[in-house]
Amino acid sequence: MLTIKARMAGLSEDAPPTSSASALGVAILTVSDTRTLDTDSSGGALVDYVKTAGHVLVDRVIVPDDIPALRAQVVAWTQRADLSVILITGGTGITGRDVTPEAIEPLLTKTIPGFGELFRVLSYEDIGAATIQSRAFAGLVGPVLVFALPGSTGAVRLAVDKIIAPQLDARTKPCNFVQLLPRLRER
Repeated sequence: MLTIKARMAGLSEDAPPTSSASALGVAILTVSDTRTLDTDSSGGALVDYVKTAGHVLVDRVIVPDDIPALRAQVVAWTQRADLSVILITGGTGITGRDVTPEAIEPLLTKTIPGFGELFRVLSYEDIGAATIQSRAFAGLVGPVLVFALPGSTGAVRLAVDKIIAPQLDARTKPCNFVQLLPRLRER
């Protein structure tokens, strides 16, 4: 029997448990000039999600707020056959050092505008009008899904719990990104 939370997330009542067949290769990129692996709580929350969901952590790095370095890391990852998803945390605000959108959006081959829109609606329930300061976004770089989240651990948990986890779960009905991944290479 599914929990209320699982039913609300749209999981099918007769869905089998997550299997290795639906495990996705995920890379985590923290954008920060100051965090380390020991102090990166938002990246740590993403690692916890990846492992709990049964996905495969392919790589995790921290890159400074530097446009060429961020682009190089994402491009390198998109060349890997074992990678389906890149989760980015940090650099989506509006300060001078926040450059994640400027670095990554030019690489997108398709945007997923609904992600940022839904994230800000959900975030509004927690932080009110301050949500307009977030430039969270998602899209595809070739066949790789890319989600760019704020650096706050609360925002990361919100995005994962309410949007990303259900969409990266093959059991979510009526549809999910896992079902679409094989078709992302179509021309």
